[in-house]
Amino acid sequence: MIVLGAGPAGLVLGNLLLAAGIDCVILERASSSRVRTRARAGFLAPNTVRILDRHGLADGLHQHGRPHGTCEFRTPEGRFRLDYGALGRGGRHHVYPQQHLVTDLLRHYLARGGRIHFGTEALAVHDTDGTRPCLTARDPDGRDVRWTARYVAGCDGRHGAARRSLPAGSVHHHDHGVTWLGLLAQAPPSLDAVGYAIHDRGFAGHMARTPEVTRYYLQWQRGVAADAWPAQRIWDELDTRMRAPEYGPLSRGTLLERGLFDLACDVVEPLRHGSLFLAGDAASVPAPAAAKGANLAVLEAEILAGALVDALTRGDTRGLDAYSDRCLAYIWRAQEFTGWMTRLLHAPPEGDPDAGSFFQAARRRSRIASLRTSRIHQDWFAENYVGV
Repeated sequence: MIVLGAGPAGLVLGNLLLAAGIDCVILERASSSRVRTRARAGFLAPNTVRILDRHGLADGLHQHGRPHGTCEFRTPEGRFRLDYGALGRGGRHHVYPQQHLVTDLLRHYLARGGRIHFGTEALAVHDTDGTRPCLTARDPDGRDVRWTARYVAGCDGRHGAARRSLPAGSVHHHDHGVTWLGLLAQAPPSLDAVGYAIHDRGFAGHMARTPEVTRYYLQWQRGVAADAWPAQRIWDELDTRMRAPEYGPLSRGTLLERGLFDLACDVVEPLRHGSLFLAGDAASVPAPAAAKGANLAVLEAEILAGALVDALTRGDTRGLDAYSDRCLAYIWRAQEFTGWMTRLLHAPPEGDPDAGSFFQAARRRSRIASLRTSRIHQDWFAENYVGV
């Protein structure tokens, strides 16, 4: 079994296969140090925690992660908080930075004797219609190498070899027309909740990562470089959009990282192409408004692992046959909710036929008011916010 990519999907899949006695190898284009340190989203859904617990992979999460169940909306009409952990089905997130989770998963994988080749770039997957697909790759010394296996799991992201090997028309794309500037600040959280600020100047977001590091987001003009503004101007803009003069100052600190995120999403359908299966960001990329990516990745990895174990140990391929449809049901539900969140937090972008529309602005205010006042709406939000 060949697994492409050492993110949450690839490493959960690798651990579960090894635990079932199935030999596998992971090929990862980044270095070991990069894999252990690349910062990503850090909100793990209740089902993700249950999966990690079920397979003995949650020790670091329970030792260092923090449960979280509150979000705060700041709007022109005022602010309100939702204790979503007490709404809907009563589910809460665990805040645990993804690089820490990946480090834990890698530790477990290596302790089980798992093989992983860092600095190895997969180039293409071939012969997926047969029983022995092969993979061409480039090793750390720049030499071309060839791998063969019974199955290949593409967990190598939206720009990886798995997607590049798909037939034309397999990827379905939607661009919300919005860009975020993502910021990682060496500063303690400024509020004890996820903060969503809706402002005439654009969206701003606050999301705790650790007691010393906080993630912020600013809606950004597409095409403008991430380093176009000095740090002072960024902090001043965050103050304005998050209404710091009204609700309290933000804890400022050094900006450790900046990155641009287009709120564009895509889905591969189907997720199976012969003996090639896609999971994680290779399978779908939701807009980042509701932290669904890593949670979908872990869920898909567990479903795929179970199906592969059945096929390889008992010759039962029903799970593999159902894999794509089963995962796509979760993926499209996540896409629908992240689309709803995107429309809630942002006015229609410039160039959209509804940009500047009074009618659309009034609808958006009504949507926010309903979330503020309707228990039914709040329960729906909570269930979908933490669910995958």
